[in-house]
Amino acid sequence: MGRMTATPATNRPKRVLLAAPRGYCAGVDRAVIAVEKALEQYGAPVYVRHEIVHNKYVVQTLERKGAIFVDQATEVPPGNIVMFSAHGVAPTVHEEARQGRLATIDATCPLVTKVHKEAIRYAKEDFDILLIGHEGHEEVIGTSGEAPDHIQLVDGPEDVAKVEVRDPSRVVWLSQTTLSVDETMETVDALKDKFPQLISPPSDDICYATQNRQTAIKELAGQAELVIVVGSKNSSNSIRMVEVAKQAGVPAAYLVDFASEIDEAWLEGVTSVGLSSGASVPDVLVQEVLEWLAQRGYADVEIVKTADEHLTFSLPKELRRDLRAEAAELVKE
Repeated sequence: MGRMTATPATNRPKRVLLAAPRGYCAGVDRAVIAVEKALEQYGAPVYVRHEIVHNKYVVQTLERKGAIFVDQATEVPPGNIVMFSAHGVAPTVHEEARQGRLATIDATCPLVTKVHKEAIRYAKEDFDILLIGHEGHEEVIGTSGEAPDHIQLVDGPEDVAKVEVRDPSRVVWLSQTTLSVDETMETVDALKDKFPQLISPPSDDICYATQNRQTAIKELAGQAELVIVVGSKNSSNSIRMVEVAKQAGVPAAYLVDFASEIDEAWLEGVTSVGLSSGASVPDVLVQEVLEWLAQRGYADVEIVKTADEHLTFSLPKELRRDLRAEAAELVKE
C-alpha cells in the first residue's frame, strides 16, 4: 500500500465550515419579537431603554418600525410604554418608570432574571456575593443593582487579589451570563484558592447559548485557518467567541457586523473559513457573508454541528396579558 501524502493547502478545495448552533438564542428571539409585537399592539412609538439586544442591524431595523431607544427611562415622556432590554435592569429603574408614570414591558432574558433572583436570595442570607463580569456591562449593572451592599464585581482573575470579604465562610460567586466558560472558571479557581469555602450558584450562570456557541467555535478553530464571527463590537458574547477561537489556535479570527466589513486580504492562503455568529445576530447577516464568500470561491459549505437547541421562552407577561385581552375582544365581536 502506497504511503499517503498530505494535500498541499493550496490544492485543497475552498470551503466554509458553518457553526451550528449559531445566532439568535431564545432570550434574544423573545426580546426582538416582544418589541415587534408591542409596536403592532400599541402602535409607535414604543420606547426601549438601552439597545434591546447588542446588534446594530436589529436596532436599526426596529428603529425603522417605530422603536425609540433611550439611555434612561427618565427620557420617556409620561404616559408612554418603556420596554427593558434583554440584559435586565436594577430595581431603581423600575422605580424611575413608576415615578414617570410609564407602562413597562420587561424583556429581560429569563436566564438573566435567574441570576437576579440568586443575588436577591444570597443578599437576604447576608452572603458576600462576588459577581464575575465586565465593569460597565448592562447586565452587570442590572444584577449589581439588586443587592449593591452585598455585591462586588470581579473583572477577571487579576481582580481577585483585591477582593475582601467579611466572612470567608459566607461567600458565593455569580456571573454575567455572556462570558466565556473558560474565562469564568479561571476566575472561579483563583477565588477558590483565596476563599476555599466559596459557594457556587445552584446552577452554572453561563447561558446555554453562550456555551454552545463557544463549543462550536472551538471545533471550527481546529479545522480552519480563518474564523469570522458575525456580531457587533458591543456584544459581549460575540467578542468572547473571537477570543475563544484565537485561544483554540486558529491563525486569525475577526468580528464583523456585515459582509462588507470583511477584508479580502484575510483570505490569502486560506482554504477553510470558519463562520459563526453571536447570540444576538439574525441569520440574514450570516447568509450575506456566505454569499460574499461564495463569490470568492468558497461555495462549499459544511455544517459543523456540536449541539441541538430547542429552548424557547414565552413573551413578557405584560404583552401576553394584553394580547389575550385583545383576542377575547375579537371573540366577543
